[in-house]
Parts: sequence; structure tokens; C-alpha cells
Amino acid sequence: MTYNTSISNTTCRPQKLVIFIPIFLSVIFLIGCVLSALSLYTFWFRFKKWKTGMIIQFHLALSDMTIVPVAPFMISCFSMANHWPFGQFLCQLKVFLLFIHMYGSIYFLTLVSMHRYITVVRLTKHNIFKDQRFVKSICVGIWIFLFINALPFFFVLKTSEGYNITQCLRVHQTEMSTVYFTWSMVILFPGFIIPFGVSVTCYILLGSYIVKMDTTLARGKAMKVKSIGMIAVSLVTFLVCCLPVQVSRLVAVTVKQFHPESCELLYKIEDIYYISIVFANVNCCLDPLLYWFTSRKFQEAFKSTLSALRCHCKEQNQQNFNTDNSTTAARPVD
Repeated sequence: MTYNTSISNTTCRPQKLVIFIPIFLSVIFLIGCVLSALSLYTFWFRFKKWKTGMIIQFHLALSDMTIVPVAPFMISCFSMANHWPFGQFLCQLKVFLLFIHMYGSIYFLTLVSMHRYITVVRLTKHNIFKDQRFVKSICVGIWIFLFINALPFFFVLKTSEGYNITQCLRVHQTEMSTVYFTWSMVILFPGFIIPFGVSVTCYILLGSYIVKMDTTLARGKAMKVKSIGMIAVSLVTFLVCCLPVQVSRLVAVTVKQFHPESCELLYKIEDIYYISIVFANVNCCLDPLLYWFTSRKFQEAFKSTLSALRCHCKEQNQQNFNTDNSTTAARPVD
């Protein structure tokens, strides 16, 4: 990619994105939407009684689906050289839902790690994480926290006009650079570093416990396999989907705030940031693996959902085939 640096000292010309970004984003959104929708259907219709772990996983799947309403707008924007033609309100709504999607995933993944550690390692009769009312209250509290923290975007976020395009949440919006920098610094610790630290701590303690676990019994072996799978998926989700976008965004707003004339550096960081956004949405595809490793019942129910879907598709195709044949048979012959 070539960079245009023949511009003013304070404003960098927005660059076009490489074509694979909207293509990959479309594929990821499609796969993630299907998997998340199937997971939600499985949770809602295949289980009459929910355990506390399933309640947390349902809310994680729900947070994954919050990206669906704005996904077509994001893909269209990336396809039009980052031009946002949909107005300021939809820009604010996009960022509002992006915030809930990203940080909802982080917080519910952290809750999953805490739940797994406490229910496996700190197993007691009076385990608070076995109390459904307590777990539901925590999940509702997370949603309230997310909404309160995302609501200011409707008041402070604005679109910008320049170079014949409208920008929405771009590092090149000079008038928004202080807001972006301040917000990125404020959200860094409560939004990522603390949840990530809690998750890693829980998984280290859980890992050291299951290494010593007796696997001669089938139950112990199954628990070890499930725990290792869950730890692997969760850490990959944090390291691939959450960490790159947090770091690249922080570097981008810092460079824009203190070195706005460094356009070529900003362009390179921006490339990395938008690629990291693609990977950030891979969590919609990875989270169903978490449900799969956590519960054998979910595996069976998910397989049942897929089987029912295949049967429905076959029946629909057969009905269409019979209808076409009937229409052909009834057609008069010249």
C-alpha cells in the first residue's frame, strides 16, 4: 500500500483500506451470526432447566449477537473507502453496539473463567456461583454497566466531513482526537487489563489443579478435557480477538494526540487497527467452541438442532420439488 503524505502538518488524508478487510469481515460476520444464532436457539429451546454456567454462556452468546444490526453498515463503510453515508445517529448507534459487543464479550468471558474456577477448584456445598439468582443478578449488572458506559457515545461522538468523505470513529478526526485518547485511556484498565488479569489468574489456578487431577476415573478425565478445551478457547479469544484491537487503538490515538504530523506512521497503525477489528469479531465464531467444550449436554443439544435444521431443509426442498412437478404435470400440452 502507498501512503499519501503530501498534506498539512496537522491533518492526514484518510486512506483507502485493502480490499480483503470488508471481504473477510463479511465472511466472519456470516459465520459468527449463524453460530451465535444456533447457540441461542439451542440454549433457549433445547434446555428446560439451566445451570448457572449455562446462564452466563447464554448472555455471552447474546452479547455476540449485538453486532448483527450494524454489521451491514460496517461492511458497506469499509467497502466505500471508509466513507460513512448513513448519518450521525447510525454512527453513534454503531459505536454503541460495538462497545457492548466487545466489552460484553470480555466481561462475560471473565465471568465464565471465574465460574469455572470456583465450581471446579473451590467446590463447596454453599458455592455462591451455584445460586441462579446471584448469577442472573451479576449478568444483569454487567448489561447495565455496559449500557451506562456506552450511552455517552450518543452525546459526544460526531461525524466529520473532509476529503469528500464522511468519517465515523476514525483516527483522522482531528476534532475528536482528545475525546478518543481520553476514552481509550479511561477504558483500558476496567475494560481489558483487569478482566484479562482475572481470567488469566483463574485459568492458571484451574490449570494447576486439573494437572494434579486423578484421570483414572472417567469423570475426572472428562472434566480435565473440558477444562483444558475451555482454557484454550478463552485464552485464544483474549489474545487474538481482544488484545490486538486494544493495543493498536491505544497506539493510534496516542500518536494522533501527540504526533498528528506523523501521517505515514498513523497510516501503518491504522492498517493494523482495522485488521485487528476483523480479528476482534472472530469471537462470534470462537465462543460456540467454548460452549461445546464446557458441556456435553450442549454438544448433544447442538447436534440435535443441526439435525432438525437439516431435516427441515430436506422437507422444504421435497415440498418445492413436488410443487414444481405438480405444476409441470398440470400444464396443458400444445
